[in-house]
Amino acid sequence: MQAQRLAQTSGRCARVQPFLSAKINSVRRSRPLTMRATASYELDPDNASILVCGGGGVALHVTRKLKDMGSWVWMMQRTDVRKAEIEKMMAFVPKGDALNKDDVQRVYDGIEEVDAVVCTLGGSVADPRVDSEGNINIIDAAIRKGVKKFILVTSVGCGDSKEAPGERVYNVLKPVLVEKDKAEEHLKAAGAAGKLTYVIIRPGGLVSEPATGSAILTEDAMASGMIHREDVATLVCKALFSKKADNKVLTAIDPTKTPGPERAVFQL
Repeated sequence: MQAQRLAQTSGRCARVQPFLSAKINSVRRSRPLTMRATASYELDPDNASILVCGGGGVALHVTRKLKDMGSWVWMMQRTDVRKAEIEKMMAFVPKGDALNKDDVQRVYDGIEEVDAVVCTLGGSVADPRVDSEGNINIIDAAIRKGVKKFILVTSVGCGDSKEAPGERVYNVLKPVLVEKDKAEEHLKAAGAAGKLTYVIIRPGGLVSEPATGSAILTEDAMASGMIHREDVATLVCKALFSKKADNKVLTAIDPTKTPGPERAVFQL
């Protein structure tokens, strides 16, 4: 495993920089760059450098999918519990606690380039600090690093979706949702200031079963329901590599899991 990691590291010096500045001639590249019709460069999943922050669940699925797409992936972990599992995916596992600003900065400093961040951090009703403080630490360090795109996974019930889960469910989850709100607002403010591009994805109730492939994203803040974690990861990856999702707040649900009114699908 150590040899494999060293081989990966040695190859980074010649990789393509997916987010490209206007100074094309100054960019080191190992293959021709692709220019879209809009004359702008897109984040390319093949060879992108992406930091995933999250304990497990959705974050693990995201890491696996990004590796399958050819991205370089670092998955920050507070403990070594999942280290072996993540390394089997050929992803790097920097250790750090999101609530510790020095830890977070050390993780970013240890990566040559970070093109994008996917953050799925979540705490508990008993201790929801990571939902605000942890996420905000990750966001602020991303801005200092010059990250171009940041995807924050929160929950139905945040912001203008407060009424979507129903009063009883909201009141049970209120300590967490209030803290997630703070992280959402912090990220949106950074986006409005032009510091980075963001996407906020609010999943419904999470289920740990095989993906159905029927999940959708919608801009309808009143949408609510269930969704499988792997399906959330699929939607996150699609949003990451689609400019259509830039600076959007989207709800992720699976219409086949929860009966209800039809929701307009956000097309990526």
